[in-house]
Amino acid sequence: MSIVVRNPHRADPATVDALAAFGVATVHEAQHRTGLLDPAVRPVWPGAHIAGSAVTVSVPPGDNWMIHVAVEQCRDGDVLVVAPTSPSQAGYFGDLLATAVAARGVRGVVIDAGCRDVAELQRMGFPVWARHISAFGTVKETLGDVNTPIVCAGQRIEPGDVVVADGDGVVVVPRRSAPDVLDSCRAREQKEAVSRKRYASGELSLDVNAMRERLARKGLTYVDRELTDDH
Repeated sequence: MSIVVRNPHRADPATVDALAAFGVATVHEAQHRTGLLDPAVRPVWPGAHIAGSAVTVSVPPGDNWMIHVAVEQCRDGDVLVVAPTSPSQAGYFGDLLATAVAARGVRGVVIDAGCRDVAELQRMGFPVWARHISAFGTVKETLGDVNTPIVCAGQRIEPGDVVVADGDGVVVVPRRSAPDVLDSCRAREQKEAVSRKRYASGELSLDVNAMRERLARKGLTYVDRELTDDH
């Protein structure tokens, strides 16, 4: 049986927007280096940076029918997350579907399969992260599910989880832990700001981060070469 779950719980919009201020790398590190999708899922055009609540779509290989079904379930601030039930290089998503979801306030799409119409998507300013860029067409024959838990590019994603995506990739933050991850992001950003200032003044990371003793315990040894006349 295929199902569409209407009105799933979504992450708090203020928390989502606050997480959007941080990059994927910071969010990933702040939640103990978890949640990162397979790095093969890349932005189809450079420069985009989004965060939103996941609307999940499970699709058969080579069939994008359920994406059309999912459009109706999208709201302002969502990110559409699409995963085929088996690997597919087909171009599930292009400019027409982008037009439809953009009209409903969707901030972007993450798809563990193919995307096409890249030049038009860039012209529209609509962000997509995909495993493949492929013009190969899809059919509309087989049902799937909308707003049920999926595995996308190696990560379990539930509807309403926070998805953050930028040039470094895509990371998912479970909805219930999003406030704690946000606090960790802020603390990490403050710490990095201090380190960045010290690096800019010429201090070495070895000293800023107190690495020398640990390196010595691991067995790192420095040997000074004697200078001779011929160097």
